[in-house]
Amino acid sequence: MKIRIGIIVLLTTLSSTFFSSCEELGLGDLTEIELSEETVIQGLREALKVGTDTAVSNLSVADGYFADEAVKILLPEEAQVVYDYLSYLPTDLVDQNILAINRAAEDAANEAAPIFVDAITELTIQDGMDILHGDDTAATSYLKGKTYQNLYDAFKPKIDVSLNKEIVLGLSAESLYSKLINTYNLASINGFLFDEITTNSLSEHTTNRALRGLFIKVGDEEKLIRENPAHRVSEILETVFAEQD
Repeated sequence: MKIRIGIIVLLTTLSSTFFSSCEELGLGDLTEIELSEETVIQGLREALKVGTDTAVSNLSVADGYFADEAVKILLPEEAQVVYDYLSYLPTDLVDQNILAINRAAEDAANEAAPIFVDAITELTIQDGMDILHGDDTAATSYLKGKTYQNLYDAFKPKIDVSLNKEIVLGLSAESLYSKLINTYNLASINGFLFDEITTNSLSEHTTNRALRGLFIKVGDEEKLIRENPAHRVSEILETVFAEQD
């Protein structure tokens, strides 16, 4: 009996010493460590939701892309030589094409919301720690890696529909682009020594540029939350990101 009591006393002493040492080292107890991890994940999920919601809301309205020089979608650079010829005609076909591709991106932007929600929900503790201690767009990089293909698959059909709407003389932005590029490339093949234009799909170009702009805006929102306390719109965001200031 004395031996059993001695073992119990020893274990109690060791346990007390262990937890006292943790407190002295500033580690707190084990439940506090677990809570801290959950707090980080909760805060990062909220930051991602705030950032993506804001980006999608801003881009999915009229002029969301078109009026923002940081994300405005232009015609493929290699096709500019073709559209330069159109600028000599008494029409605004170039401007109408540029407006059409930006409207197509704005029409598709809302498709991003549920895809982002799924990726945010899947955030693990390890993902969260990597993001918290990563660079100022680490969360955006996480989202891009998790969602890009799904976003592309969701955006492109809507952009296809938008770019096939008539803009002038029975022509859509997509059909006008195809006619111009095919004519130019045919002339190249027939010995006019032009460099062939390889961007054959205006829809594909627009989809890629729309996603590029989307992640630019998500990244901008992430930077604001990390750097500016005024953009931490909840207590949990302030708790998590104040540690990084």
